[in-house]
Amino acid sequence: MESKSLEEIDLNYLRIAVSIARQARAHGNHPFGALLVSNRGQSLLQAENTVITEHDCTCHAEMNLVRLASRRFSPHELADTTLYTSTEPCPMCSGAIYWSGVRRVVYALSARSLYRLTGSNSGLNLPHSRAILDVGGIEVCGPALEDEALSVHVGFWSTPERD
Repeated sequence: MESKSLEEIDLNYLRIAVSIARQARAHGNHPFGALLVSNRGQSLLQAENTVITEHDCTCHAEMNLVRLASRRFSPHELADTTLYTSTEPCPMCSGAIYWSGVRRVVYALSARSLYRLTGSNSGLNLPHSRAILDVGGIEVCGPALEDEALSVHVGFWSTPERD
């Protein structure tokens, strides 16, 4: 689906997602964060990346958020929410978002910008998140606030054990 322009409220929620990413980094994890917001503007849930501390490669922020949300809300309720995330969702997370029923995703940092920072080409050949989310008619908005979102990653990916 075509992205709509973002409103100031969207940018505020993106900043919260970036703040959650900063918390993830402070907790020893990859710097990614996600936030679920109702169509009335109520913050419902938040989750950070826990890949390192949980020793589980599937514990991306968006996956953690979708797991929490799916336990608490029906797909019908999730259809009236927006998932804000500090970085464009990967294909795994995009699939989970698709199956959850969330109908709108807003992200700050593009995957391409992240891969440029990390020096990794590994993710560039993966399906783009929009290719997966578009199948379900999910509105995707982003990137936005890339410089702010990128700042959380600076220096994190420079050590080999972080990859």
